[in-house]
Amino acid sequence: MSDALTDLQGVISDYFDALHHCHTGLLKKVFHPKAICATADEAPLLYRTMDEYVPVVAARQSPASRGEERRDAIDEIQLAGDNTAFARVRCSIGDKDFTDFLTFVRDGGRWQIMAKIFQIRPRTEGGA
Repeated sequence: MSDALTDLQGVISDYFDALHHCHTGLLKKVFHPKAICATADEAPLLYRTMDEYVPVVAARQSPASRGEERRDAIDEIQLAGDNTAFARVRCSIGDKDFTDFLTFVRDGGRWQIMAKIFQIRPRTEGGA
């Protein structure tokens, strides 16, 4: 496996940890300061900058503190060049399952999420 894929897997692992524990310091580490977060599953379209998104996560009760089982997975990672990548990942928070499309940039030698576009699905009985 290439160093880039290993590095990206590490960033995604930190991303999952940040969401599961509502760890805003780690969240700020994995996201580029100019990143955006959006979904079309809400009306009107939800669009947040990092200055708007981080406080939302900070205000949540963490899934870890509620004893929620972790349901996160990396479905795919694609490299688009030396400094650009894409990943499709899945995770769960509360009674919702999420599919996240994460676009990464390598800035200053470090991979960070530049855009998170996500889909929300209510969890069905018995599965993710």
